[in-house]
Amino acid sequence: MKQQAVTTPLSTDALLEVLFPILRKLHARRSISSGKLAILRHLAEHGRATTAELASAIHVSPQGISLAVREMEALGFLSRVQDDTDRRKMWLQLSATGQQKLSEESSAAHEWLDRAISDRLTPEEQGLLGAAIPVLRIIGQEAENV
Repeated sequence: MKQQAVTTPLSTDALLEVLFPILRKLHARRSISSGKLAILRHLAEHGRATTAELASAIHVSPQGISLAVREMEALGFLSRVQDDTDRRKMWLQLSATGQQKLSEESSAAHEWLDRAISDRLTPEEQGLLGAAIPVLRIIGQEAENV
């Protein structure tokens, strides 16, 4: 007799209970804060930006962005470039060092997660996880719009 798949009703608590340890493990592998990583990622994906644009895009206060930008600039992760037409406007852009840091931070997290998936999940479970990604992406897009 064939076993039927058991479905568990979705609960927010159950979903968070599963996601938080994974996110903690991913963040533990990083050497910079998630906010600074978000700045690097935004600049890599969208090109140069102003501090106001960054604050809005990653949902951080202008004061928080200013502090993070100063620290990241001192580390050589980004640079300021004056606007060609409006000399008062300053753009932030990702430096080669910042791009390298973003790659390093992403690689550390990816290596652990890739290994965990391949070592701990059966091919069927990997397929189920892959099938969940489009659904989770919908929730992620909602989070971006908040």
